[in-house]
Amino acid sequence: MALDLTEEIREALREPIAKLKPLGKSARWARPEGMHVTLKFIGHVDASKLDAIRAALATVRSDAPVEMQISGVGFFPDERRPRVFWCGIEASANLAPLAAEIERALEPLGIPREERKFAPHLTLARLKGSHGVDNLVRATEEMKSRVFGSARANEFHLFESMTKPSGAEYRKIESHAFVKGAA
Repeated sequence: MALDLTEEIREALREPIAKLKPLGKSARWARPEGMHVTLKFIGHVDASKLDAIRAALATVRSDAPVEMQISGVGFFPDERRPRVFWCGIEASANLAPLAAEIERALEPLGIPREERKFAPHLTLARLKGSHGVDNLVRATEEMKSRVFGSARANEFHLFESMTKPSGAEYRKIESHAFVKGAA
C-alpha cells in the first residue's frame, strides 16, 4: 500500500537523479514514474487472499488527508555505510497512524506487522557496493535541504510490484479513499 506522488514531484526528482547516476555506478536507481510513499509492504500474496485484503483495506480511515512535503536526501543506515539513498518526507501527523491502521487491518489475515519504526521516504537508489559511493555522498550535500514539492493524499493504492532486469515496475491495482466522509 502506498500514497502516490504528483507529476510535479516526479519531474523535480528526475534532474538530480540524472545528475547523480554517473557517480553511483554500483547503484540500482529508481525510476521517478514508479516512486511512491510506501505505507505497508506485504510481499507476495496468494490470489486467494486478495479479496480479504481488499475488504480489510476498505475499513481503513483517517480524519483528514495526508499533507506531505518532499525534501532533503540521506542514506540508510548512514553516510559511512550507505545501502539506500533516499529523499525525505515531512508529513502531517496522521501519516504514521494511517500506516499503523493498515498494519492493524492486515494482521488478522496473517500479514505480519513491520518490526522497524515507520520512516516515510522515497527510495532513490539501492547501493550494491562501495564503488563511487564517496563521490555520491559528497555530491548530495547540496541537496540535503532541497524541497522537491508538496502533495496531498486522500487515498492510498494497492500496487503490484514486478521485478524486471531494468528494475522494479509498479502497477496500481486499486485505490482506497481513507478520509472519513469521502467517497
